[in-house]
Amino acid sequence: MPRILLLVTSPRLPAGLLTAAAWDAVRAHPVLAAAETPLSSAVRSAGAEVTIVEPRVDAVLDAARSGDVVWLAGPTGDPDLARELGVRLAREPGLAELELMYGSWDPPGARLLDAVAVMDRLYSPGGDPWKRAQTHASLARFLLEEAYEAYDAIEAEDLAGLREELGDVLLQVVLHARLAEELPEDRRWTVDDVAAGLVDKMIRRNPHVFAGTEVGSVDEIIDNWEQIKKAEKSRASAMDGVALAQPALALAAKFLQRAERAGLSVPLPADDDLGSRLLRLVAESRAAGEDAEAALRATALRWADRARAAERD
Repeated sequence: MPRILLLVTSPRLPAGLLTAAAWDAVRAHPVLAAAETPLSSAVRSAGAEVTIVEPRVDAVLDAARSGDVVWLAGPTGDPDLARELGVRLAREPGLAELELMYGSWDPPGARLLDAVAVMDRLYSPGGDPWKRAQTHASLARFLLEEAYEAYDAIEAEDLAGLREELGDVLLQVVLHARLAEELPEDRRWTVDDVAAGLVDKMIRRNPHVFAGTEVGSVDEIIDNWEQIKKAEKSRASAMDGVALAQPALALAAKFLQRAERAGLSVPLPADDDLGSRLLRLVAESRAAGEDAEAALRATALRWADRARAAERD
């Protein structure tokens, strides 16, 4: 019985990048496609003949009367044609067999390419006027807001919500990178530069994984990370490089942590003003192994719930 090989490929990979089995199939059997595509061109370049036909069940079955035939599926996999073929062959099982063949498939992270492509369309002429009007500065607050919303989802243990919020954070990354493509040539960078820098940093700062460095504990891993980071940044002070835009309690905790790791012994302010008292409280919370920012946040949320209850009474 003849077979109809529905050849499905990833639209995110080069058209000619096929498995050995897929190449054997297109070289051994007649090949059909609904339109000229980069894949049909690649198959022709390899010496196979491709016939363009209407994407109809009868057209495919006619071609299969004399033996196996390969259908080059379009970027979406031609689900309508596949479904119609499946129904027809279920009703008339003696006509042919339908077989799905994957010539290539998406590697992990392939949908990130889609995100970059969609953002390019939105930012290019004829796209979204709002996005084209933005700057790195105008988008800064949105980056913070999206990060906080992702934090809220984590605190609420809402993993479905976290998935969505991380997408919104990723949108900000992709949009900032697209804006940077419009900078003057000597300052321009792209999302690939962002990714390349991240990859280099991950490899460089994890020598226990990539360079065979021996470590005995998580604490040693953290110490190695800090030493590598210090060498990279060449900072004049342990206080340099702290994100100053973060909430004040978290900022205080980070400064105290940096001082501790640098082996500094700096007396806490003894003044009785509010800022000094708060800094001492943050230091006390760190000594107790607590997170002052998270603790105040949790208490504030509980108080807000009581305020809502009071409104209802």
